[in-house]
Amino acid sequence: MHAVDVTPRVWDRILSVRSGTACACCGRFTPGERAALDLYGPVARRDLGPVTLAQIGQSLDGRVATASGDARDVSGPEGLAHLHRLRALVDGVVIGVKTALHDQPRLTVRLCSGHNPARIVIDPRGRLPDGAPVLTPDGARRVIVTGADRNHPTGVEVLRLPAPGGRLDPAQILQGLRGMGLGSLLIEGGGLTITGFLEAGLLDRLQVSVAPLIIGAGPQGLTSLSPVDRLKDALRPETRVYALGTDIVFDCALGPQARIAALPQHARQVLTSVTAVN
Repeated sequence: MHAVDVTPRVWDRILSVRSGTACACCGRFTPGERAALDLYGPVARRDLGPVTLAQIGQSLDGRVATASGDARDVSGPEGLAHLHRLRALVDGVVIGVKTALHDQPRLTVRLCSGHNPARIVIDPRGRLPDGAPVLTPDGARRVIVTGADRNHPTGVEVLRLPAPGGRLDPAQILQGLRGMGLGSLLIEGGGLTITGFLEAGLLDRLQVSVAPLIIGAGPQGLTSLSPVDRLKDALRPETRVYALGTDIVFDCALGPQARIAALPQHARQVLTSVTAVN
């Protein structure tokens, strides 16, 4: 397990990686700072193309909230800061309409330095009210992905897609958002939204942040729509484990680009060259 230390100087380096003015591999850093570069560098990089990352915070028993719906303190302070850092490194943050309605999130960057990402709500039937906090104008792009034909506040962009049975296809969502110039995306919630992208094979990375508490009942984090019958058929991603204060982050690489991004620079160059030749 790698203990992460996000010092001001290493975060400045990570933001420079995001802007394309620095790399995540050179320089002298402490082991904790190097772990921070290894965790956030693959998300910050833009040279390998767009990344689709999902992040979910849960308890030791796999819950994301209590039975009454209280999800406020599932992640510890460092776990929350981790989520805000991820927001600062992507072009857009995606949530489902149930999360937007229940949690009333702002999806802004507040616990670290960095720009606010575009805020994207998947709302097949057009249920999101115009006054939702996620639609508050603050200079960041606001996007609604929907199958409904209705008006929205000035400045809110709308991606209309077919929604048979009130469902939107994750692949069409991703293609549409990329067509709007939103490359690197964070699928933040809820669990069913993340599962939809995961089971469609559209995630490059999945980060599961586990906090040291036992809730006992309530909604689970990831609930598969098509569970396996045998463990040998289960998805076993290449995983690195990081300690962020009291929270533990499992960083899972799900696609070839994600695996390349996690390699040291010299190894990436060799692998990229071999891939190009083949």
